[in-house]
Amino acid sequence: MIQRYRRSYSIVLCAVFALAGCGHETKVTRVDAGVVTDLSGRWNDTDSRIVAEAMVKEALQYPWLGNFTQANRRQPVVVVGTVLNSSHEHISVQTFITDLERELTNSQKVTFVAGKGERDEIRTERKEQAVHAREDTQKAPGKETGADYMMKGAIATILDEADGTKAVFYQVDLQMIDLESNAKVWYGQKKIKKVVEKKRTVF
Repeated sequence: MIQRYRRSYSIVLCAVFALAGCGHETKVTRVDAGVVTDLSGRWNDTDSRIVAEAMVKEALQYPWLGNFTQANRRQPVVVVGTVLNSSHEHISVQTFITDLERELTNSQKVTFVAGKGERDEIRTERKEQAVHAREDTQKAPGKETGADYMMKGAIATILDEADGTKAVFYQVDLQMIDLESNAKVWYGQKKIKKVVEKKRTVF
């Protein structure tokens, strides 16, 4: 009788553990990088790419670009500066900056130069070349191309939430600043609004 009870108890335990294991099963599906996967409603790679594309396109359509090219007979040199995260979320600002840099470079309408962090690494490389590289292959200091304009800005959010529904309003502000005069030659703004509803499951 006791053995039968123990056997039944063991079967029940196994069934419980089996069900628990099924509840924690992980499934991974590979999708194309261009597919929108907005699972949480937070800022994601799609938002970063779309905003960067739209804002760089707008910036390069404004008169400052044509005015500079006509006056100087060359493309303006642009660098991307700081983009502040003033939102309530942890946003990968560097990913957004990289998207901006890609769009500026691929536009072929401006000459894009490396930002501060990259310049420091390149300058260190030149110093090492001066010591270790053959003289005919060394890259001399003092020949960098200076930027004419800097693009910088911020990402901010406004959050509204009630009864399981959340509305998140993202606002991205970017400016193009003349590095010689500090004049703001372009000011752009892009807004994204998301409504996230959490459905309650009744068992």
